[in-house]
Amino acid sequence: MNNQHTRNLYIIPYVGWIVLFVVAPIILVLYYSFIDIEGHFTLENYTKFFTPVYLKMTISSFWYAFLITGFSLLVGYPAAYFLTKTRNKQLWLLLIILPSWINLLLKAYAFLGIFGAYGITNSFLEVIGIGAKQILFTDFSFVFVSVYIFIPFMILPIFNSLDKLNSTLIDASNDLGASKWTTFRRVVFPLTLDGIKSGCQVVFIPALSLFMLTRLIAGNRVITLGTAIEQHFLVTQDWGMGSTIAVFLILAMFVIMMVTGRKRRGL
Repeated sequence: MNNQHTRNLYIIPYVGWIVLFVVAPIILVLYYSFIDIEGHFTLENYTKFFTPVYLKMTISSFWYAFLITGFSLLVGYPAAYFLTKTRNKQLWLLLIILPSWINLLLKAYAFLGIFGAYGITNSFLEVIGIGAKQILFTDFSFVFVSVYIFIPFMILPIFNSLDKLNSTLIDASNDLGASKWTTFRRVVFPLTLDGIKSGCQVVFIPALSLFMLTRLIAGNRVITLGTAIEQHFLVTQDWGMGSTIAVFLILAMFVIMMVTGRKRRGL
């Protein structure tokens, strides 16, 4: 009985934190989504969200989040796989994760110099005879920098899945005459699917609401729901519309978490 009472006491700070910093902000956002710019109750915000402007913005946000997640997975899975084969894999993993400790704003400004008209990239293109190109403020630069920022979060869960993989299963597949591709397709990939889902989840969800990179790297050529929320809260002061967009983003994130968080059934 005393143990149960002690456990309940330990739960109190956790529950308090969740209520104060998770539940309360969501309720506050939901409340403001029904308030217009003059402070009156309205459903107009939700009606406005389903207009072509915001629907196009929603499709654009999901498309760029899909691209960022797809390229992160395309680069991250092979990187994680070869990382598990190296001798000092923990050291290499640390070197990959280390850039994620640097402030996002500093990394964005670094790429302003790298991709700028007189940056390293254009200097290299001129040396090899291609000539300077407009790299900054393009879709390419936005996706590239986003992938660079998010790729450690894709590699880490996949690396953990691969590192915990029972090597005897791979040996058994080889002994049965399976090729390396068949072993990967039928053994390695299915057993690391949970790591892939976790990586896609932690990349797709924040990529869906990016806003700072759309300004600094894409030069406002890329407009996402995160950019719209920033505009409504800081520029137009229409907190109601900003909150409405945030509500749909929260719902989308919950759906993504439910889909990617499903437990894999037996092989």
